[in-house]
Parts: sequence; C-alpha cells; structure tokens
Amino acid sequence: MRNRPPLAALPARFSTLFAAFLYFDSSFTVWVLLGALGNFLAADFGLVPWQKGLLVAVPLLTGSLFRMLLGWAETRFGGRRVALTALGLTALTLLWAWRELSRAWELLAIGLLLGIPGASFAVALPMSSRWFPARNQGLVLGLAGAGNSGTLLATLFAPLFAIRFGWHAVFGLALLPVSLASLAVLLLARDAPRNRAPTDGPNPLRQIFRLRDSWILCLLYGFTFGGFIGFTSFLGIFFFDQYAISKVCAGQLQTLAVAAGSFLRPVGGYLADRYGGQRVLSALFALATLCCLLTSSFPPLPLEVGTFCVFLGSLGMGNGAVFQLVGARLGPWIGLATGLIGAAGGLGGFLLPICLGLVKSTTRSYAPGLLLFAAGLVLAAAISMTPRRPSGASLRPGSRNLSIEESKHW
Repeated sequence: MRNRPPLAALPARFSTLFAAFLYFDSSFTVWVLLGALGNFLAADFGLVPWQKGLLVAVPLLTGSLFRMLLGWAETRFGGRRVALTALGLTALTLLWAWRELSRAWELLAIGLLLGIPGASFAVALPMSSRWFPARNQGLVLGLAGAGNSGTLLATLFAPLFAIRFGWHAVFGLALLPVSLASLAVLLLARDAPRNRAPTDGPNPLRQIFRLRDSWILCLLYGFTFGGFIGFTSFLGIFFFDQYAISKVCAGQLQTLAVAAGSFLRPVGGYLADRYGGQRVLSALFALATLCCLLTSSFPPLPLEVGTFCVFLGSLGMGNGAVFQLVGARLGPWIGLATGLIGAAGGLGGFLLPICLGLVKSTTRSYAPGLLLFAAGLVLAAAISMTPRRPSGASLRPGSRNLSIEESKHW
C-alpha cells in the first residue's frame, strides 16, 4: 500500500507547497541578479566578454556546489529549518552588496555567496514533494519548480531599477522578496512525516552514486536546467552585444524568453505524468536542438527573440519532465537526489556562459558556442530515447517494484 500523508494533513501540504514556491521564487530572483545587472556591472568594472561570462557563471557554479550540501541538510534536518537558514545568509549577502560592493574582489565574493539562494532548489522541491504521492510528483515538482520564475522578476525589473536608482540599490530592493519568503516559510511550511532511510543498510548517498539512472538524469538535467539558467543569466548580455540595443531593452527581451521557460515547467511535469518522461524529453530535446541551430544564424531580432522563447520554453518543460522521473524513482532520498541532480544542472549553467564568453572573445562571434550547445542537445536526445529498465526501486529496501505505469517513464 502506498504511503501518503493523512487527510488531516491536506492544509499543511498545500501551505508548504505555497511556501516552497515563494522560497524558490525569491531565491532565484537573487541568484541571477549579477546576470540581470551584467551590462551595468561590465560598464562600471570594465569587463571584456570572457569576464562577463565569468561574472554570470560564478553564482551558477557555487549554486551547484551548495545544492549537494543543502540537499544533504534537508534530508538530515528538515526543509523548513534549512530554508530559513539559507534565506538568512542570502539576506546578509544582499546587504553587503547593497552597502559595500565597490571592488572587483568583492564582486567575485558576492558571486560566490549568491550560490546559496541558487541551491534553494535542493530544499524547496523535496520539502513539497514529500507531502504528495508518487502519481502527482510531476505536477507537484513542476509547480514548486515554477519558482524559477523569479529569474523573470530579476531580468525584468533589475535593469529598470538600476537605471532609476543605481545598481547598488537593486540589491537592497531584493531584500523585500527575501523577507516575504522568510515569513512564508516560518508561518506556512511544515516538514512532512517521512519514512526514514534505514540506518543499518548501505550509505544512501553511495547507493545514489551507484545507480545508473542517477547519472543519466544528471546529464539530462545538465542540458535542460543548465541551458535554461545559463541563457537566463547571459541573454541580456547576448542581445546587447549582438544586436546593439539598449541595456533596458536587452533585459526586457531577455525576460520574454525567461518567462516561457519558467511558466512552462509545470506543463512539462504534467505531460511526463501523462505520457511518460522518456517520450516527452525526446521530443523536447529535438525541438530545442532545432531552435538552437536557428539562433546561431542570428536572424532579425524579432525572429531571434521568438526562437529563444520557444527554445527556453522547451528547456523549461524538460526541467519538469526530468524531475517527474526523479520524484518517481528516488523517493525516500529525494533530498540527496535533488541535490546531486540539481548540482549537475547548475554545473551545466556555469559552463554555458563561460563557453559563450570565451568563444566570443576568441572568434568574435557567439555562433560556434551555440552550435556546440546544439551538438550537446543531440547527444541528450539520443540518450533520452534509449530504452532502459528502471533501477530506482533498488533504493527502497523492502518496497514494491515500480508499477507498469511508472515504468513507462523510462
């Protein structure tokens, strides 16, 4: 019989889902601030293209590293406590950037610390996932993961506020959503009853590392989420450099593409629940490959923006589809699994802007970098289409095998 929270816990499960969304949303708003302000910071600090890529990539790298730590902490101490601690550290980082940031080393240090809100992924998703049965994991994780719409808030409002108040003030204003999320987690979030992983068996982290599915999902998420967050952070710089438009206009066009990827994530989870994660991912990778090839030809700006909207939309749905598989396969240790797979996504997001910046500095064009990413998407599509037997049930000592309905997801 499938374990699930009792009916009396219904208010707690939905209030926790809402709090997890706000925590994720506000954290992602902060995580990509350096990318949203990239053109302003580059002008003030005199950055060249490869340095711009490094600027937006550093928080993505540290976010991937912190995800492992926060994923472990969520499993060990509970999501509510870890979320409140992370939000407190995020507030201190924003305060430093608002009041003191003026030197290059401080900019790098702020980028390193902004990885903490980027790691919210490894807390918000399992905190909400634990309240819901396996058949709803795609939709629930998609709804909680839609908090990546915080990137939209950053790319839309940060350039406007920077023009009006200066870029320092943007970090101060970001304290407002962080404070709201802290209040929501404190008052609304609850840690779900859970079946503890057995303490007399093999180390759960070692088991996860030994599973083939874990590494496959890491690779796929490295392309879906890595592509989404990498382009989210870098698109403003790309539009500004490639099409010579204003900084505010570049941020607004960036927001259009980010919105597609953010709001379509739950759709990807729902489709994976309904039709199977493997089928959905294969189709989405094929669509993303075509879009990436088209963007590398640098068509007129309206067509380029439209293509990036479809491109990031397909990657956003891919994020939801991947985590439908994670929720169904790695249940008792979803905190650890989310940290590991989320780290892979953050690493992909780190490498993408670094690659684009280096290619631009070397060849004076972004085209080779986009073509390289398209080749990676072809590889991911081939892997996602390869039939495999589920191995996640081995993580659940004494548990039932995956049902036929669950097995069709991979």
